[in-house]
Amino acid sequence: MKKSINKIIKSFLLAGVVIHCGLINAQNYPNKPIHFVVAFTAGSATDIIARAVGDVISNNIGQPVIIENKPGAGGTIAAAQVAKSDPDGYTFLVHSSGHALNPFIYSNLPYDTLKDLKGVATLGATPNVLVVSPSKPWKTATDLVAAAKAKPGELNFASAGIGSATHLNAEKFNLAANIEALHVPYKGTPEANSDVIGGRADWFFSPLGSVLSLVQSGKLKALAVSTPKRSTLLPNIPTTIEAGIPDSDYVLWVGLIAPSGVPTPIIKKMNDEVAKALQSNEVKERFAKLGAEPLIMSPDAFNTYIRNEMVVAYRISKTAKLK
Repeated sequence: MKKSINKIIKSFLLAGVVIHCGLINAQNYPNKPIHFVVAFTAGSATDIIARAVGDVISNNIGQPVIIENKPGAGGTIAAAQVAKSDPDGYTFLVHSSGHALNPFIYSNLPYDTLKDLKGVATLGATPNVLVVSPSKPWKTATDLVAAAKAKPGELNFASAGIGSATHLNAEKFNLAANIEALHVPYKGTPEANSDVIGGRADWFFSPLGSVLSLVQSGKLKALAVSTPKRSTLLPNIPTTIEAGIPDSDYVLWVGLIAPSGVPTPIIKKMNDEVAKALQSNEVKERFAKLGAEPLIMSPDAFNTYIRNEMVVAYRISKTAKLK
């Protein structure tokens, strides 16, 4: 009995030491540059949002926030790097909603999405835009769906990579519209947009911030936006639901994620810094130009959100038979 009591006391003391060390680390944190490992290419929506928030955080904390782009495999390359990194609070992952899909389509992920990583803060949300080349005859999303139904499996759609948010968006759209098409994954959003402009890819659900100037210049034709409501930057473009395709709406979110071992006080510190940045005029102005909206959540709320998103992603992956 005495040994059991001593064991319990030691456990409490050890827990106290861990908490105390975490608090000390948080008080001295940060004292060197912080790395944001972005899961997609420079110029992608995830990258643009990461840089906008990172710049303000850097100014506020007096330390550089270094952006490191690690694209490929739907963001799993970046996620694996961060999952295996030192959990000292100086390396974070910036990923999008495709993070919730990856566990269900990659059979040999070198990390566990829920055990090896944890949410720190949401950064923002943005619509995707269904775009096609001006050379294509389709004027509406309904026209595109009709063409795809007339030639099952012959048309193709681009994505920013297998398991990316743009991939998941397209698969949800295809299921809702009851069409079959060939998936052509690219290294990132800029590459996908380029091939849609050239007509080599038939359509793409591109993040608004990455495609707005191309639509405004006439290089790409916008048929619909993915969100439940129209974008203020493209007020004349209907939503996919307005185009007559129920249950086709999709919101691309971007979030900050950490290795699971990062102490809770540091997670809270970074969450506070993100919230402060998202409420700054600088970030609001930069987001407005992208058609993005700041999205503020506590770490616990974000982790719950990720789990809920994984439930939706699992259903889509199974129904669409994604691998």
